[in-house]
Amino acid sequence: MPFVSLPHSPLSGGPTRIHYREHGTGAPLIFLHSGWGYEIFSIHRVLHALGHYRVIIPDRSGYGRSSHTAVMTPDFHRRAAEETFLFLDALGIQQAILWGHSDGSVIAAWMALQHPERCAGLVLEAFHYSRLKANSQDFFRDMVERPECWGERVSHILAADHGEDFWRQMLLAEGNVWLALHHHGLAAGEDLYDGRLRELNYVESAPKVALLHGAEDSRTDPGELDAFRRELPAAEIRLIAGGEHCPHNESRSVQEFTRLLLGALHWFAGGAKSF
Repeated sequence: MPFVSLPHSPLSGGPTRIHYREHGTGAPLIFLHSGWGYEIFSIHRVLHALGHYRVIIPDRSGYGRSSHTAVMTPDFHRRAAEETFLFLDALGIQQAILWGHSDGSVIAAWMALQHPERCAGLVLEAFHYSRLKANSQDFFRDMVERPECWGERVSHILAADHGEDFWRQMLLAEGNVWLALHHHGLAAGEDLYDGRLRELNYVESAPKVALLHGAEDSRTDPGELDAFRRELPAAEIRLIAGGEHCPHNESRSVQEFTRLLLGALHWFAGGAKSF
């Protein structure tokens, strides 16, 4: 079982061990998981189509089999981006395609802001723009107060991924930080990127960006996708009919998501924009 040891992580606030999964060979493609961890929204339905890529899936600090320590403050996405670059450094990977889902998409965007030259392309799935997430406040409170409310199957997957003695703490931390982000946003502004996302329009080394988004994603507030279009007009946006918050792992949307993902990867590599 592969691990990387980091002497210091901005996300853990100290030493950490990062567990990761690896599939295939070729150009590196890093999958950045959501705030519920990897297994609940795994990419097993898509992996068969990615045989020409070295797909690497790290558990960031505080999740899965990685060290169960993380500084869950309102800037945790930025900290996680910094940790991911340290992880890539440890593997000797200078540049990679980033595919981020939900919280992972925010982390991918922050990575592009920090070191655009190291990002060979961004696939943003279930993207978040706003700190406020007005439609999701009850959802986050359930994570804090009623972690078993999604049923036995979800609890079992989370326990298997994060540990029976830890998965509730993980949901508690994630729910609390998003509730804190809401209050922080009321004072500091809505944008999770501190007004910096538009910088990618002006950086010569900025990666191409494809946003692949479920058309029925209940975690998306009105206006978030419009704000993204305004900030990054050169990005390609594709709404997936029938897709919800995880189109890569939903029966109604996985086939279309896979088609769009492969088209985006072809475009990143210099091919025609045919997706």
